[in-house]
Amino acid sequence: MNRSLVGWIVAFILAIGGAAFAWVWFAGGSGEPSTELMTPTIVSAGGSQSFVITAGGPSIASFEIDEELRGSPQTVVGTTSEVAGQVQVDVNDLSTAQFSDIVINARTFMTDSERRDRAIRGPVILNSASDEFEFVTFAPSSIEGLEGSLDPGDTVGFAVTGDLTIKDTTNQASFEVSATLVDGDTIEGVASARVLRADFGIGIPSVPGVANVSDKVILTLDFVAVSG
Repeated sequence: MNRSLVGWIVAFILAIGGAAFAWVWFAGGSGEPSTELMTPTIVSAGGSQSFVITAGGPSIASFEIDEELRGSPQTVVGTTSEVAGQVQVDVNDLSTAQFSDIVINARTFMTDSERRDRAIRGPVILNSASDEFEFVTFAPSSIEGLEGSLDPGDTVGFAVTGDLTIKDTTNQASFEVSATLVDGDTIEGVASARVLRADFGIGIPSVPGVANVSDKVILTLDFVAVSG
């Protein structure tokens, strides 16, 4: 093969790669929220106390997914403090607990790469650059294993099942939860679920260097809910 032909092929590949990166960059938008994330409301039950997860921290929502980047396997972690929700709890009767929707501003997820962040916000993955799909929502429908009472310092484990909506797709998901009553005013804990990105129509853009992206995604909420 002569040198001119080799040079043309190399230039073509670079041009295609550059176009792909440019598309990812502009499709991902700025990552700035379109509006302030407000805490979902829930009707208070008699004897219950309201504990609120407020957007902006200290609670953190995150995802983990495995990929191969330039031939090396790695785990990608994306995090955001733009998560909000509320729970009504009677510490003397946990079986009456009620959960509001948990809402995450998916546009604000950040990893260790701005280029990846823009790709995540783009149409193929979360499409959160679009105002229509800016938020991921979990709407609890049932609770299992939450009973008895809770004193300061006690930890309980239970499961919350509900409808998880990502982009324009809703599927059922179940979160395993561990929660500790730190004191009379604060509940801290972690909730985690495993989902398949294919179930939510989440693809992966074709860009150079990225391959073998796992279908399994771990969703986690490290939460601090404060009485309010």
